Amino acid sequence: MSGNVTDLLGDQRTNAVIAWLVVALILAAVAGSVVEGDLLWGVFTGALAAVTLLPALSYRDLDAMLPWEIVLLAALPVVGRLFATVPVTGNLATYLSVAAIALIVAVELQLFTPVKMTARFAVVFVGVATMATAGVWAVVRWSADRLLGTAFILDPALSEHAIEEALMWEFVASTLAGIGAGVLFALYISRKVGTTRLPEEVAQ
Repeated sequence: MSGNVTDLLGDQRTNAVIAWLVVALILAAVAGSVVEGDLLWGVFTGALAAVTLLPALSYRDLDAMLPWEIVLLAALPVVGRLFATVPVTGNLATYLSVAAIALIVAVELQLFTPVKMTARFAVVFVGVATMATAGVWAVVRWSADRLLGTAFILDPALSEHAIEEALMWEFVASTLAGIGAGVLFALYISRKVGTTRLPEEVAQ
């Protein structure tokens, strides 16, 4: 492994152990959501776990994990939402979680593929990816409301205008969270290794 990538991941085995422990927390959040009957959020949290584990599954190497700091950052919103006691906290966790998935995808592209992002492009990429993820998440909740009779978006207690306004503010908040995540990613990668990616030795 090259010196630059070692700087990013630190000791590969130690990084993997810590990252797996954080993934265990994410999976615990999945279980907690299911127990509480919040199945849709359980699916969302499970998707975050799956995206996080994609490199290890693709390379069939338990050590092929993202930097544990990035995994922890992505885990905080979903784990924190499990203990949310007020709606605002839960909504904030949703915005941050959507941005976290975009951040995870950006880091995986940077480290495990030939893709190399400049700092400016990283901010734009994570921001756009966050908006796309927020859009998909809205469609999933709308579909659940129509097919399962839930009220994630189509709340009978709210007017159509109120629902649309709340959804637009959600997109705005998610986008801002995504831009923030993009800036964080750009600063993190630039400080560590610039545009270096994980070398082919990981796949061996």
